[in-house]
Amino acid sequence: MTPEETWKDHWKVFVCCGVVVLSPFQYGVDFGLIGGLQAMVGFLKVFGYPNPAVPSGWNIDTTRQQLISSLMTLGAFISSGTAGLAATWFGRRHCLWAACFLCCISNILMMATEDIGALYAGRFLIGVANGYFMTFSQLYIQESSPAKYRGWFLTIFQFFTSFGTLIGTIIDWATAKRPDKSAYLIPLGMIYIVPVFLTVALFFIPESPRWLILQNKYDEGVAALAWMRPKGTPVEEEAAEIRAAIDKEKELGATVSTWDMFTNPVDRRRTILAVCAVTLQAASGSMFIIAYKAYFLTMAAVPDPFAMSNVLSVMGILAILFNSLIVVRWGRRRAILMTGLGFCGILQLIIAVVYDKLGRTNATGNVLVALTCLYMMSYNGMISSYAWLAGGEIPSQRLRSYTFGLAAAVGFFFAWLTTFTAPYFINPQSMNWGPKYGYIWFPSCFIALLWVLVFLPETKGRTLEEIDEMFEAKLPARAFRKHVCVGHTAHAPKGDGEVERPASSQNEKSAPEVQHTEIKN
Repeated sequence: MTPEETWKDHWKVFVCCGVVVLSPFQYGVDFGLIGGLQAMVGFLKVFGYPNPAVPSGWNIDTTRQQLISSLMTLGAFISSGTAGLAATWFGRRHCLWAACFLCCISNILMMATEDIGALYAGRFLIGVANGYFMTFSQLYIQESSPAKYRGWFLTIFQFFTSFGTLIGTIIDWATAKRPDKSAYLIPLGMIYIVPVFLTVALFFIPESPRWLILQNKYDEGVAALAWMRPKGTPVEEEAAEIRAAIDKEKELGATVSTWDMFTNPVDRRRTILAVCAVTLQAASGSMFIIAYKAYFLTMAAVPDPFAMSNVLSVMGILAILFNSLIVVRWGRRRAILMTGLGFCGILQLIIAVVYDKLGRTNATGNVLVALTCLYMMSYNGMISSYAWLAGGEIPSQRLRSYTFGLAAAVGFFFAWLTTFTAPYFINPQSMNWGPKYGYIWFPSCFIALLWVLVFLPETKGRTLEEIDEMFEAKLPARAFRKHVCVGHTAHAPKGDGEVERPASSQNEKSAPEVQHTEIKN
């Protein structure tokens, strides 16, 4: 990419990624909708029971609440965990088509039944679809976007996830006061829109170039790159570099299997880092607020909890916009993640202390809304985007589908664990902790912060091939930021995240000696 090129020159790759980011939008819509349904009287009349002791007059059994929310993340865990196997035979687009189909089937089940078992089945199937949506859309973006815009695209990815959640909560807010089944059937009906549109739109964009080259479809991969890149870009050079990196990794083994992620020490390190990076989202404690925010606010006696849920979603989106305009340009992955985890941990502690000391009052409710807004801004602006980004950048070319699929699966597993256990803590039928649940997440955030400080390498501004080179050199995490790569199109760090090509061939010749001194086994 030449210095004169702007994002307008890359409009085609923006179109491709713009289509694919409808996948996290769909995931966000589902999360926003289902969290609100459990606080709707119309839904609780069918799947809950009357309880005069709670503010709304209706409640839902703890076990049902656990399963309705957690079965989705369980389905996502299973589909993400098998993503590597699916990617062996099917491209990124085909897996997204499968997700669209499953999404529609699951929604038919949920809308056509009043049986709790069928509702569970629908939630599980839509989780399988969401796992494919989140995994393969990110793989497509990571593999198709230029290094300069990869962070930007992943910020857009998180923006659409949060924007989808906002749309879901707005729809819930608009229908929540309906006294009958239409209160939740109308929101569920909206789930069909994105899968139908996405199914059609995917026909008009090319497959991931890296996946095509990995599948020995080199000419098709070059054609896909040529379609995505600006006119006149030497795509043959980029394609050759991708193939060279893949061929180098294939020297480690003729075939690809799940065990390859762990048998080679370099791949094992990359697998552990990718898994832990994605798991940072769950470690922040965000899932219980995202999944149960309307119910959580209702039980905390917050006035108009559905409207306040919209406020939380809007504040999260504003944080993502701030991140895309300022932080992406000057900030670094590690510093941003550590700052976000620190803020989230402190805010969880303050929320718990305020509720513990002041109890359930209107004044407490207003304070909780303000603190939770700050929490969602910290999470969306500094953790969510960069956790996914780090988890997607770190895997090797050869094992990317397997490694990122495993990382997403483990992330969904801990999301499932949170959504499954949270009702025990916040539901009045069980422990009735409410916001005191934050006591658990304060230490979790700071343990995650220490892990980032010690183990997570800085990959801002690096191509995927440069990241491969640095891991093969066995550099410690702290050495990644300033390391000078020596590959054909390598770039050296310059300033705050900018990169430049080494000044001379002499620099390239001397680089291995510098590199050798940085290696620590």
